[in-house]
Amino acid sequence: MIISRDYPMPTSSFTHEQLLDRLAEVSVRTGLNISPGQQLIITAGLEAVPLIRRITAHAYKAGASLVTTLYQDDETTLARFIHGHEDGFDTAAGWLANGMAEAFGNGAARMAITGGNPTLLKDQNPDHISRVSRANSAAYRPAMERITNFDINWNIIACATPAWAQQVFPDLPEDEALKALWNGIFHASRVDVADPVSAWAAHNKTLHARAAMLNDRRFDALHFTGPGTDLTVGLADGHLWAGGAEEARNGVVCNPNIPTEEVFTTPHCARVEGTVSSTKPLFHQGSLIDGIQVRFEKGRIVEAHASKGENVLNRILESDAGARRIGEVALVPHSSPISQSGILYQNTLFDENAACHIALGQAYTKCMTDPDGLSEDELIARGANHSIIHIDWMIGSDRIDIDGVKDGQKVPLMRSGEWV
Repeated sequence: MIISRDYPMPTSSFTHEQLLDRLAEVSVRTGLNISPGQQLIITAGLEAVPLIRRITAHAYKAGASLVTTLYQDDETTLARFIHGHEDGFDTAAGWLANGMAEAFGNGAARMAITGGNPTLLKDQNPDHISRVSRANSAAYRPAMERITNFDINWNIIACATPAWAQQVFPDLPEDEALKALWNGIFHASRVDVADPVSAWAAHNKTLHARAAMLNDRRFDALHFTGPGTDLTVGLADGHLWAGGAEEARNGVVCNPNIPTEEVFTTPHCARVEGTVSSTKPLFHQGSLIDGIQVRFEKGRIVEAHASKGENVLNRILESDAGARRIGEVALVPHSSPISQSGILYQNTLFDENAACHIALGQAYTKCMTDPDGLSEDELIARGANHSIIHIDWMIGSDRIDIDGVKDGQKVPLMRSGEWV
């Protein structure tokens, strides 16, 4: 996971402070596209304060009525696992989760700022981590459903931190590592160009064109082949491809992820067959899971292995009945800027945009035609998986080919990781 010192760091004529302000502006104008009078809820680590202050200013300039930030801290998170009592690991702040769900129900926008230490919990009890994860997932489910159903405009961006930077660039001094990580974030987020908002508009146009092509083709399934992979992913009945900026159910067009390079849709949770191997490590709640190899039968993972973190992987798969099925499949070219950077960010927001990927767990019902008014059972019948988790892991590379399957006939979509 140590990258080459030959990595060509992006250069810019803008100062760090200018780039930080540009990231804040893009997150508000392009990411959220916040509406006048709308409230905004932000979650972030303490080290993101300089970025949050700029985001808050831009949000109020755009007409936000109230910006509320909920802060997290790696050290206090770690303290729970070191000193917490055994019977406390099944507890979650349900009162807070309920408040967030109520806020989203009343129209508040959501922004998450990622950037914590990716291996914070690597030495902690995996059972405790799993129990906390299940408790949190269950408590926040009503709030998360507002997001996965795309009821509101929401956005995720990243803030570089010393702990994260040292994980990504372990061979660099701390100040150089932090600078290198910030430069990578600015470049991948397209804020180091003359007009970031226009650059995002052009990028969204490309992603929309790819999604439109796939929607026109109406494939029944995707077939992935490559080293350790021979996987057929059936697509949900009435699936829709999406990518880049999309209109939320509240009528606001937003870019949920900055950066993003993917087009994605809802697979059929009962029509996945074959074997697949991960092509990049997965960092989940401070634990490393690498060398994932799984086998699907009738949509369900029936065999799972990992060269590292297999016990954590198995605990994820035991989260609930839907954790062994997938809720998302996404296509990303190997030539994406994040892939070509050579950086393993150890953060899903970035690493998922370096390679094609699938996600264990909850489906995005926004990637289906006419989902409104359907019950959970009706959505599942159309193929939309249901789970308390949604965890992306990478299965694409320059050695993976992908075909679209329609009426039993295969159409080349990607060869050696690139669009045909």
